[in-house]
Amino acid sequence: MDKTKRRLLVIAKDSDGSSTRYRAGQFVSGIEQGGWQIDILAVGRGGARRRQMLAAAAKADVVLVLRKTFGPLTTWVLRKVARRLIFDFDDAIFLASNGEPSSMRYRRFARIVKASDQVWAGNSFLAEMAGGINHGTYLMPTVVDEAKYLAAGHKRSDAGTIDLVWIGSRSTGKYLETLRPVLNELAELCSDFRLKIVADFELSDLKMPQLRVDWSEQIEVVALATAQIAIAPMIDNPWTRGKCGLKVLQYMAAGLPVVTDAAGVNQHMVADRDTGFIVLGHEKWCSAILELAANPDLRLRMGGRGRERLLNKNFTLNHQTERMAKLLGKV
Repeated sequence: MDKTKRRLLVIAKDSDGSSTRYRAGQFVSGIEQGGWQIDILAVGRGGARRRQMLAAAAKADVVLVLRKTFGPLTTWVLRKVARRLIFDFDDAIFLASNGEPSSMRYRRFARIVKASDQVWAGNSFLAEMAGGINHGTYLMPTVVDEAKYLAAGHKRSDAGTIDLVWIGSRSTGKYLETLRPVLNELAELCSDFRLKIVADFELSDLKMPQLRVDWSEQIEVVALATAQIAIAPMIDNPWTRGKCGLKVLQYMAAGLPVVTDAAGVNQHMVADRDTGFIVLGHEKWCSAILELAANPDLRLRMGGRGRERLLNKNFTLNHQTERMAKLLGKV
């Protein structure tokens, strides 16, 4: 262990979930170049794991808690042993997952936010919620490593096929489910469409052909870059307003035109009729996808503009690494 380096301990729910990878893991190399040693500790349930966490926290210069909330005793002890404490979150974890209020979740959330020296929030909705409790709240949007993604030159996997791509998880598949009537109508209107799902499931009772691509970190970039149109269906409720638009950022980084609902952060990331389409309702979804399917030049132009927007709006790894280093220096 290099004793000249400052030690940052990241406490996370898991070691390979999307939040851990995108809110912590991808920054390790850049932050370590600035004189930090970073350890990511996945904390499960049980007293032994809690004691391990608290012992590690006592040895760190800064403890970054990623989305995790605790009971009053664990929070009190963590605050006691941590020299500096940061709380980072990228979901509306103070609510039930259906968007309804949850007094228990809010109490746990407010407890860790109040105890922290800094709070990093993934979007403005989350920052506003935390900022009412802790004035040391900073907006830290989720970002992607733009260098990993291809900006142009998309090729069809099969001649004549137009792939509509969606990337996500089984837990967020419920948003894709809402698009089934649209996808079925598109299948009847044009036989060239195929739904590419980068996840561990398929849609049932779908008339459109499907291509399931089991997710891996190595394959996700290729899976996106070989599609033609990216889709990001989203319902509008307090829970989804806490989403940080990761899939939209991935689509933009890959140079894909994006079609999304007028909901949550997605509608602020996509520039309507410039980098894609912001739609509301069944008919608008169909017309937007059909327009993109009929015009390859429009797809390329919108995809290129989307990647430019990603870079100009600083949703990039390099920019966020610099910002994170500055905030760690302040704490």
